[in-house]
Amino acid sequence: MTARRVLVTGGAGFIGFNFVRDLLAAEPATEVIVLDKLTYAGNPQSLAELAHEPRLRFVRADISDRTAVRELLDGAQPGAVVHFAAESHVDRSIDGPAAFIQTNVVGTFELLDEVRTHLTRHPARRADFRFLHVSTDEVFGALGPEGAFTETTPYAPRSPYAASKAASDHLVGAYFHTYGVPVVTTNCSNNYGPYQFPEKLIPLVIANGLAGQPLPVYGAGANVRDWIHVSDHCAALRAVLARGRLGETYLVGARAERKNLDVVHTICDVLDELVPRAGGHRALITFVTDRLGHDFRYAIDPTRVETELGWRPQTSFADGIRRTVAWYVAHRAWTDAIRSGAYRAGVA
Repeated sequence: MTARRVLVTGGAGFIGFNFVRDLLAAEPATEVIVLDKLTYAGNPQSLAELAHEPRLRFVRADISDRTAVRELLDGAQPGAVVHFAAESHVDRSIDGPAAFIQTNVVGTFELLDEVRTHLTRHPARRADFRFLHVSTDEVFGALGPEGAFTETTPYAPRSPYAASKAASDHLVGAYFHTYGVPVVTTNCSNNYGPYQFPEKLIPLVIANGLAGQPLPVYGAGANVRDWIHVSDHCAALRAVLARGRLGETYLVGARAERKNLDVVHTICDVLDELVPRAGGHRALITFVTDRLGHDFRYAIDPTRVETELGWRPQTSFADGIRRTVAWYVAHRAWTDAIRSGAYRAGVA
């Protein structure tokens, strides 16, 4: 599967764009089509960095637009669909869950059903076709102080976002078992790295620190997340796309659990080295009212993807967070354009 055409939904978002960039670099014969609606988290400025790449094509459309999806599948004849497109911010799902149901549940259904219909019309393509559904560990709910999620952990979503992703996971599984759509699903832990929209914890803390603004931390900062650098996640996705067993789920993580407050402290310490400020960046930490229904701890056991597919994370948290802070320090204009709204220029 080294020479192929891949359709990537949500390819203007954080993980999707990193995947597109890494895939083009890793597979010189591969062509990529990005399908993205360009909602607030889809950044056309990121895609513009690849404007010179003749193997990349961008189509602005909604995954719920069945006509657009049908024309793209029939016209481009991709060998794989990698499905990132989703609303993904828990706080936004609490404030406005409807958009999450529409995109993550209805949108995934519309996309899946068009893929099913396409393969029914072109049965010879089914054997080599793959639909890779990219999901989250949040579908499993919260952990106590011990243990880790595995592929057999029961679903127990606790936020509208998590519930919408759980529903999409179940739809993908149902389309495999009922219709034989050749699907594979991944559930990943918290990603960090370049090009992440600055409403998530790590880029928010970095951006606020650079601006000398408060660094908000929910509650006492004791909630634990399992972190993975986005480049490692993308490498795992390429492995799953190439060698994953049809109908299976693979959990992807780097065994890098950290309390939120410890993550913020680490970022502050790196900022102190790169852009020192009087009093240090830790002085900017501000504890705020905890998120509603805030899950205590997530942790991934990635044994299956490691043993079956030979994938291993290559980036330690210490190295990854330093590289990430350095990237945002060197690309302040990228974050500033988002904060000012300039990144939406020309996007209706």
